Amino acid sequence: MKTRTGGYPIGFRRGWSDWQKDTAGMIGWAKENGLEVVDIGRDGDTVGKAVIDAGLRIGSVDLLEWEGMISADPAKRADAVAKNAEYVKACAAYGVVNHFLVMLPEDNTLPRSQNFDYMVESFNGLAPALEANKARIIVEGWPGPGALCCTPEGYRAFLAECPSQAMGVNYDPSHLIRMGIDPLRFLREFVGRVYHVHGKDTELFVDNLYEYGHEQPPTFGKEMGFGSMAWRYTIPGHGVAGWTQIFSILKAAGYDGGVSIELEDMNFNGSEAGEKQGILLGARYLEGC
Repeated sequence: MKTRTGGYPIGFRRGWSDWQKDTAGMIGWAKENGLEVVDIGRDGDTVGKAVIDAGLRIGSVDLLEWEGMISADPAKRADAVAKNAEYVKACAAYGVVNHFLVMLPEDNTLPRSQNFDYMVESFNGLAPALEANKARIIVEGWPGPGALCCTPEGYRAFLAECPSQAMGVNYDPSHLIRMGIDPLRFLREFVGRVYHVHGKDTELFVDNLYEYGHEQPPTFGKEMGFGSMAWRYTIPGHGVAGWTQIFSILKAAGYDGGVSIELEDMNFNGSEAGEKQGILLGARYLEGC
């Protein structure tokens, strides 16, 4: 499967359910259904070979150490950099490898500017290993507890302070939409550093936004799975992202990566059959974009 605009190979990010932990079965299912890309976790150094040997493309592997890279403890930061450098080297056998993470600090009660400084020090320290092994960092903007690099401000500051071209963006419009950030404007600004794309969407509920707002949890209302009251994550095509426009911007900028369905959708998660259906429905939608 490939997108109509740009011809980008389509695949999925391996999730947490049992059928996706069965590497051979997961790879076999992907190939049977025309999927071309698989994103894997912190076991990229061992699972990556099976993906490549099957003729599939590795969209990303998860960076081994996350929170230690943004620790107030200098020894923890140094240890995290060293472990990540070894992991990057081990994964380099698979070619150009994207290392995925969210910039989550070890202690999210510290001032954000303080955690930002720790992050900059660590990733500048990791940059030589990334460059030597033709590897790249791709930062996803999930706005989790204390997360840095979720907004244009955060990404812009990170890329300015960590100027190595090995530092990049995992573009996922779903998080931007939920935060009220224009995903197309964001893409136009950062497209030159986008090294991977997640196929995930967000549905918005205008009436619920009026009723509950964004700032407080509901008193009586029930929050949605993979969402809140005024939004929820969905497969591509069930939300508001403009995927054809997204791929057009990527194509004009010379993007040459893939797009991986990240399945977080209450209508499909929870069973093997549902998850497989959700991934394929999302992929087939992107095929036409």
